[in-house]
Amino acid sequence: MVERMINMGYHAATDFIPQLTDCLARNFIWMTSCDSFHNVPFELLLSCVKHPCLTVDSEKHLCDAILLWLAANTIPYDLLNSTGDARVAIFTEIRTSLLPLPLAAGKRRCPLFSKFAERSVNAILSLATSSSFSLANILGGGDFSQLRIRLTEYTKILDLSGCPQISLPLLLLSMLPFSYSVDTMLTKKLNQLSLKLEPSDMDVSRIPWENFPVLTFEAVEVVDVSNCPMLHLEAAIECFSTSFPSLTTLKAAYTLNFRTMKLYQLLQKCPLLSDIDLTVESNPVIPAKVSVISSFPAVKLQISTSFNEETCPAVPTFHFPRRLWNITKLILEGRTDIYDSDLHNIAECCPSLYCINLNACTSITDSGISVILLKCVGLHSIFACDTLFGHNCVLSLCRDISRFDGVAIKMEKNTNSSAYKLQILHIGGCKGISEITLLELIAQTHRVRSLCLRETQLDDNSLYKFSGSSLEMLDVSDTKVSCHAVGHVVRRSPHLKCLIARGCRHLLQEENNILENFPTLSYNCPVLYYELGKSCNLEEISLGWGFSFFSLETLRPAIKMLKTFIVGLGGSLGEDGLKLVPTFCPWLETLILYFQVISDSVVRNILETLKNLQVLALCYCFGEISSLSFQFSAPCLRKLKLERVTAQMTNDDLLTLAQNCMNITELSLLGCRCLNSESQDTISNGWPGLISLHLEDCGEVTAKGVTSLMNCQALEDLLLRHNGLGIDRNFIICAASRMPLLRKVALDVCDAKDGDFDLPDFTDRRFLSIVKIARCNLKRRTLYSIESGPCTTPVHAETLILTWDSEKLSRTVVKERL
Repeated sequence: MVERMINMGYHAATDFIPQLTDCLARNFIWMTSCDSFHNVPFELLLSCVKHPCLTVDSEKHLCDAILLWLAANTIPYDLLNSTGDARVAIFTEIRTSLLPLPLAAGKRRCPLFSKFAERSVNAILSLATSSSFSLANILGGGDFSQLRIRLTEYTKILDLSGCPQISLPLLLLSMLPFSYSVDTMLTKKLNQLSLKLEPSDMDVSRIPWENFPVLTFEAVEVVDVSNCPMLHLEAAIECFSTSFPSLTTLKAAYTLNFRTMKLYQLLQKCPLLSDIDLTVESNPVIPAKVSVISSFPAVKLQISTSFNEETCPAVPTFHFPRRLWNITKLILEGRTDIYDSDLHNIAECCPSLYCINLNACTSITDSGISVILLKCVGLHSIFACDTLFGHNCVLSLCRDISRFDGVAIKMEKNTNSSAYKLQILHIGGCKGISEITLLELIAQTHRVRSLCLRETQLDDNSLYKFSGSSLEMLDVSDTKVSCHAVGHVVRRSPHLKCLIARGCRHLLQEENNILENFPTLSYNCPVLYYELGKSCNLEEISLGWGFSFFSLETLRPAIKMLKTFIVGLGGSLGEDGLKLVPTFCPWLETLILYFQVISDSVVRNILETLKNLQVLALCYCFGEISSLSFQFSAPCLRKLKLERVTAQMTNDDLLTLAQNCMNITELSLLGCRCLNSESQDTISNGWPGLISLHLEDCGEVTAKGVTSLMNCQALEDLLLRHNGLGIDRNFIICAASRMPLLRKVALDVCDAKDGDFDLPDFTDRRFLSIVKIARCNLKRRTLYSIESGPCTTPVHAETLILTWDSEKLSRTVVKERL
């Protein structure tokens, strides 16, 4: 399509070229998605990039598009001559100061873009870590256009996710007329603006909005400011309400500085808003999953209240003078600052909700959730995993909504119940639902498409009551269901795409327990796999107990388009079975193996054959692998977990891994005891764009302190445990200041050089939301330790967990090693 447009433009008339450029610049995202994008002439591409109406969702899209075009049109040795240099000069059109930090950091290994990426990272960190915002200091008083976010009259999506440098002054600068960029008085006002928005003083009423005559962009419908820790969301919403009157979707995940009590004000200011995502990191202290040793009183965040109460009166979390009928989807996952009173008020002011996500909202109760289920009768998608969802919620869902008394529950098919109309029900980890109550609920879920019941009281009796035929996803992991019961559901669900059933011990069938109705089946192949192979076309499957080589053979017709394959404890494919996986599932993107028999030949076959593989996890497997496993290039691999499978990995082996798997962004190594402090250089230089790094029991990696790893400045999740006694006392605070996106840190006192770690306060924590510090006791290894000296080994004792939300700091000590 793009080629035809270009050819028509060039052959029609010279006058048509500007019109073609204008059209392609406005539809740049569409152009880059076309298969023939690499055939666009360089001159036309450059004209589009320079065009004032160039419309992209984010600077990331422009950067990726240019790199894609150059990779397809540049011969490596051409980069050394003038032609190569001329083409690479197109990178100057990218506003590198506005790139997401993970992208900029990761591109430091890209030969074409390394110099620009280095400058980009430096600029981003200068903006993100400066205590006060100063345009003049950053640009030396020069052209501010490089800091203007691309907004045109055609922009529909504004994606700023992963940009820690984005702040309110930067946002305002982009919304003002271009002529204001050179107004010295205005820049002074922008520089002063950041001082009014300190975390301890969240009053946005004192901002002189009349000084900033922002433009209106009518076409903008979606804004994503997730992972933007410097952006004051409450103040940004003021801008959005004026500049984006058509805004329907706001994504603001991992924004801790947004007080949930301001949610109603947000909804009022943006009247067309229908979809809101305020996800935060889930609290690891889930009552049903941990054993709490002790907890401490919460430390409240002190918020200034010096402003005029008449101008901005104190209001409850929701104050609802009118109902907001546009709100249909609300995601509050992980928020511990949501309470029952909030749910009551949401139910009152958002009656049109059809999707609510309350996963891991641990401060709400069964009664609170039941109110929103009772009043929002249009709800068809409920996410309430790891909450206190229980008996009252089931009563609300199973009631006859055509009755005014709202109390009737019918064991027969009740087409008037909320449960009957449900399309998505995720209540995994909700242990407060009894077997009988769960049976009543499942009997009503006739239209459900996605059903998550992991870690509940689910048994065969409940599953046999399932009467739906639209199921696409089923998660029954860690429950008491058997092969026959799951087979019953599969038989009724020809559209099933995802089955998750790890940890189900009852799936392990004895040979004499195979159904006699299927005499053609092997005695090692239960009916479940027969039903899956006969009627399903799976995209994801996760199995454990009872899953074998013969099961894999029977599943073959169902897994030819499989994208995610997980085999857990109790499964036994053997080397022969694992060698067949790439043949049976050529489109795999995720492969996770626990407790399987592996070897170098198995892993080499996987990496060499599965060209689309993005996630590979080998955990606690039998047999070790060496550097020979990773001597094949795997450019698509993004996430790698090697846990207790590479005990002999050396620094050289790690270097080989970094050279052949260059694009890894999440790395987890456990039990690599031959590594030392030099491996920090390999990790930081080999994978500078890492967002997650877990190193545990890896020799002496931190014996000389944490040095080079601090250069992994895009990290969001960092775990360092049992890697050598050498981590400084102030490491947590230092890491938070140098890694602006860091949300989670996990350490062990065993590695503390001074015997302990300083804990951050509200100011020092920056973007941190979870800190976990484990402590061990030392025990003798053998009965003969007296003869061989005081030889001891650390044994886990407890974990201190600190969690922050928009209101408070919570401190809990648990038995588990989290």
